[in-house]
Amino acid sequence: MTTTAPKTSTDTVTPRGAESVDPATLPVRPGEDAWTTEEVHELHNELISELERLQNEIDAAEAAISGLMRDSNDGAGDDQVDAGTKNISRESELALANNARDSLAQTQRALDRLEGVGFGTCESCGQAIGKARMQAFPRATLCVQCKAKQERR
Repeated sequence: MTTTAPKTSTDTVTPRGAESVDPATLPVRPGEDAWTTEEVHELHNELISELERLQNEIDAAEAAISGLMRDSNDGAGDDQVDAGTKNISRESELALANNARDSLAQTQRALDRLEGVGFGTCESCGQAIGKARMQAFPRATLCVQCKAKQERR
């Protein structure tokens, strides 16, 4: 019996490609033009590029964190200011890496939704998010009205 390893947050799914997306199935708001094949391909390529950029950013941040952790062990003779500076640098790199991981997960989810089901549909009210909003921010999962309600809470 063969088992597969559980998926981790840094694993990426092999994209099925923009060819798997029928532009006619993507929702639009009243008054908006329907999605075209070219727009879907452009958006798909943008998400793929963003995944690669974020993965590189995470790799660089992890290398920097590793270096900072190594340097913290040879801090003999450091004064309080040096030790504090090293701590701030480590915390900053950790925050950057965590933010990049969150963005990577959101981008992967947007790509999965584009290639599967749900892209362009508000997760709260079920209405179309809007083509213009999705082109500007493809990771959006809420329409403008639902996002505004969420931010007021």
